[in-house]
Amino acid sequence: MWYPEHKEELELFIENAFKKKPKIKSKKINGLIVPHAGYEYSGKVAGKAFSLLKNKKVDKAIIIGPSHYVNLSGPITATNGEWKTSLGKIAIIQFPSLEVMDLQAEHSIKNQVPFLQKIGIKEIIPIMIGRIEDKEAKELAKKIAKINAVYIFSTDLSHFLTYEEAVQKDRSSIKIIKELNETNFKSIDACGYFPLRVLFHLCKIKKTHPHLIEYKNSGDITGDKSTVVGYASFWF
Repeated sequence: MWYPEHKEELELFIENAFKKKPKIKSKKINGLIVPHAGYEYSGKVAGKAFSLLKNKKVDKAIIIGPSHYVNLSGPITATNGEWKTSLGKIAIIQFPSLEVMDLQAEHSIKNQVPFLQKIGIKEIIPIMIGRIEDKEAKELAKKIAKINAVYIFSTDLSHFLTYEEAVQKDRSSIKIIKELNETNFKSIDACGYFPLRVLFHLCKIKKTHPHLIEYKNSGDITGDKSTVVGYASFWF
């Protein structure tokens, strides 16, 4: 399991993660960028970001994540229905005009659901993105910008570098993301590289930019710094 199987254990984990709510000046939050590893690794980094959405008057979320198990070009959405986690069921809404697939196995998307359930989200629109050209990313950003929802972009950062190499590489990726630096976009090292293409366009439409909440890598959690994965959370 990517997160605790038992309801009480999962609720306790999320509640503890929410206690680390960051202080920000802005009252308007369009969405988040969060990691998607197992909760024991990146759950606290993600939870810290999701805590910003508590008590917000929104009941729908769009989750945009990369494809880990399917060789995919462009975006695909989930079929209408329900998904179930340890916290219960949540309604799944199909995004219009996209091909559909059962996306429950995609952890970049499914791992965000318990956090959203805990803050009271009633419906989610999952979108999984494979290789996507910039023009298509821009068109998708325009479409999702019209939906009244909170936007959750799912990505981890560098994979399987040494601790020191990861920190250096991830700092560079974080800087590019924060600055929406299109010139250096290709230098971003992240499994959610293609979802981030959509994010850049969405931020410009919404006239905002990402703000870093927290960065850690797996070496900070496990103590094994020989090969690590990077995790960062942002709000925008």
